[in-house]
Amino acid sequence: MSAETYRDAWGIPHLRADTPHELARAQGRVTARDRAWQLEVERHRAQGTSASFLGPEALSWDRLARRARLADTARRCFTALEQKDPETAAWVRAYADGVNEGLTETTHPTSTHATSTHPTSTHPAPEFARTGLAPGHWDPWTPLGVWLATHILFAGFPAKLWREHIAAHLGPEAVALFAADGPGTAGSNGWLVSGERTTTGHALIAGDPHRFIEDPGVYQQIHLSCPEFDVVGLAVPGVPGVAHFGHTGTVAWAITNAMADYQDLYRERLRRTGAGVEALGPDGTWHRAARHTETIHVAGEDTVEVEIIETDRGPVIAGGPEGLEDGTPAALSLRYPPRVTADLGFGALLPLLRARRVADVDRALDAWAEPVNVVQAADTEGGLLHRVAGRVPVRPAANGLRPVPAWEPGHEWTGWHTPPRAGLTEGVAVMANQRGPSTPLGVEFAAPHRADRITALLAGRERWSASDMPTIHTDTHLASATPLLHHLATLTTETTATSPTTATSATSATSPTIATPLTPKAAALRDRLLAWDRRMDADSADAAAYAAVRSAVVRRLAAHPALAPAAVAPAYPEVLQPWLALVPRVAYALEHLLRADDLYGIDRAAIVRAALEEIAGRPPAGTWGDTHRLAPWRALPDADPAHGDEPGLSGDHDCVLCTSAVPGLTDRAARGPAARYVWDLADRENSRWVVPHGASGVPGSPHHRDQQPMWLDGELAPVVTDFDRLTKESDD
Repeated sequence: MSAETYRDAWGIPHLRADTPHELARAQGRVTARDRAWQLEVERHRAQGTSASFLGPEALSWDRLARRARLADTARRCFTALEQKDPETAAWVRAYADGVNEGLTETTHPTSTHATSTHPTSTHPAPEFARTGLAPGHWDPWTPLGVWLATHILFAGFPAKLWREHIAAHLGPEAVALFAADGPGTAGSNGWLVSGERTTTGHALIAGDPHRFIEDPGVYQQIHLSCPEFDVVGLAVPGVPGVAHFGHTGTVAWAITNAMADYQDLYRERLRRTGAGVEALGPDGTWHRAARHTETIHVAGEDTVEVEIIETDRGPVIAGGPEGLEDGTPAALSLRYPPRVTADLGFGALLPLLRARRVADVDRALDAWAEPVNVVQAADTEGGLLHRVAGRVPVRPAANGLRPVPAWEPGHEWTGWHTPPRAGLTEGVAVMANQRGPSTPLGVEFAAPHRADRITALLAGRERWSASDMPTIHTDTHLASATPLLHHLATLTTETTATSPTTATSATSATSPTIATPLTPKAAALRDRLLAWDRRMDADSADAAAYAAVRSAVVRRLAAHPALAPAAVAPAYPEVLQPWLALVPRVAYALEHLLRADDLYGIDRAAIVRAALEEIAGRPPAGTWGDTHRLAPWRALPDADPAHGDEPGLSGDHDCVLCTSAVPGLTDRAARGPAARYVWDLADRENSRWVVPHGASGVPGSPHHRDQQPMWLDGELAPVVTDFDRLTKESDD
C-alpha cells in the first residue's frame, strides 16, 4: 500500500495516497492508532455487546441495539451496497481493513510511527487494560453499524412516547405546551454568507454541531488527499470519508439536524402460538412475526436473554406478547428507513469527496438517507446551496405525533418526500434547527432564538471575514430569559402573593394568599436580575443568579400537584427514559409554560415569587461557570484521574453558544459544540476549526486535550493543507 501520514501542530492526521481505496485504508489505520478505545466502544455499541466490558449500566442500550436490529440492518445495508455500488462497498471494506491493521498495531506494536514532535498511539489505550478488553475484528459492515448506532435516536422517536404520555395525563393541549427541544435532541448552528457580504467576495460557511460532548470527541479533524480529491473535514471515527462538514478546495458544505420525523412507532397486538409469535395486521388477520432469542453478556453479572421479535412494521423495541415489564399490555415496533430500504446513504460519501462544485454536492446528496439534515454549500464560482437531504416517508400526520395502532389501516408508508430547498435572504442563510425548509417534514423544532440571534448578528455588519466568525460562535445572549424576567418584573414590593410561611412549598400556588411585600433580599435580587444584560458568561454572577432562580421555578412547577400525574413515566426501557422525565421537559418548555394563558390553574406568579425568595435566602456564591461545567460522556467515567474538575463554560441552551444544562436538575453541560468550523471559499488555508478536546483519544497524549483552551476561549486553529508545512510521520 502506498500511503503517507503527516501531522500538523495539533496532531491532526493528514493522509496522502495514490487511490481512494488506499486512502480509506490509511484513514482506518490512523483512526485506530488515535482512537482505538473509542472505535471498539462504538463497534460494541453497534453490535449490542457493550455490557460485556462496561457492565450493567450499558445493558439497556444493548437491549435496544439488539431489539432494534442495528447490526443486522447494517449487514443488510452493506450487502445491498455491494450489489448497487461495488466501488463504495470496496472503499468501506478498505477502511475496515485499515482499522484492523491499526488495532493490531496498538495491541502488538513492532515499531513507532511517531516523531518526537507528534507522538501517536502505538500502545493499547489504558482503558483496554482497565476493562480487560482486547481489540476485536471489524467486518466490512461495521462502519455502517457505527453510523446507524450513532444516529438511531437523532430523529427523536421517543418524543412520540412523551406526547402520548403527557396527553393521556394532562390532556391533548399539553402536547403544544410542552413542545420543545427535548433532552435527547441534538442540534447545530450553521450559517452561509454569500460573497456579496464578505471581505473577499467569496462565500463563508461557519457553524458548530451541538451534540453530547464525548471524550474522545465524536468528530475527528482529518485531511484526505489523493489524485482524485483533496478534502479537509470532520469525520465520524469509525466511518470513512467526510460526511457532514468538508472543504475540497473549490466547494465546501456543512449540515445541521433538520429535525425531520422519519421514524414511526406502532402499537402491536402480539400473541404466542405453538409456532412462535403472531402480530395482528391492518387487514384484521394475524401474521407470523420473526422471532429468536439472543444472549447478552454482562461484566460482573449473569448473562441476560433477550427475545427478538419483528413484525411486518419493524422490530419490537419495547414490550412483547406479555406487555411491558410492569405488566402494562403494550408492545412497540419501530419502523425506520434503513431497515425498510437497506440503504444508509453511504453511496453519497465518495461523490462528496470528489465534488468540485455545488452541483456535485447537490447530486451526491440525492443519495443521502440517514440522518435527515439541512445542508448548506458554496463553491469558488459563486454557487450556493441550501437544501434538505435525507429520506422521510410519506404517511398520515398521526404517525408523526404518537405511536399508532398497527392493527388499524391507514398508517402505512406510501412513498418518500421530495427534500425541500431554500434560498438566501439578504445574502445569508441561517440554520439552527428552527422551522425552515424542513418544516413540512417535522413535528417539533428548536426555538427560534439561536437562528434569530445569528441572523441579527450577521445583519449588524456589512462585510464579514473568516476571522470575524468566532464572535458569532461564542455569543451568549439568552433571549429565552424574557418570560421569566417578565414575571419577575410584575412582582412589586406590594404584590399579593403566597404567605412567606408557605413560600418554600412546591404546593404554595394553591395555598391561601395574603398581601405581603417581597423581602428586601428578594427585591434586591429581582432588581439585579432585571438590570442583567442577559448574557450567560462564565464569569457572570448575575447569570448564576438567574440560573438559580430558573431552576427553582422549574422544580416548583414540576412538583405542582397539577402536573403530578405526568411525573411517573411509563415502564419503557431505561434508555428511553430521558425523553419521559418531567423535570427536563418542564425546563426546556419553560417559556411556553410561563407564557400560556392558563396552566392548569397554577398560580405562576406565586411560583416565581416563591422561587425568588428561595434563592434570595441562599444566593449563589460564585459565577455561572462555577456550576455550569463541562460534563463529557466517557464510556469509563473515571478513566483518567487527571481530568479533575472539568472547566466552567459560558453559554446556555438557547444561546448561540449552546452549552446545555438541565435547569431543575443540574447546571452541568453534557451537550455543546462538538466542533466549530469556518470554511473560507476564497482560500481554504484561511479556514479554521477546533474540537472540545484534541486529535488523540489516548489519555496522556500531548494531543488529547490540547485544543480545549482554544475551544473554551472561542478560538480556532488554522486549517493546514500544504503537505510541505506538515511533519511526516510514517510510510505505510
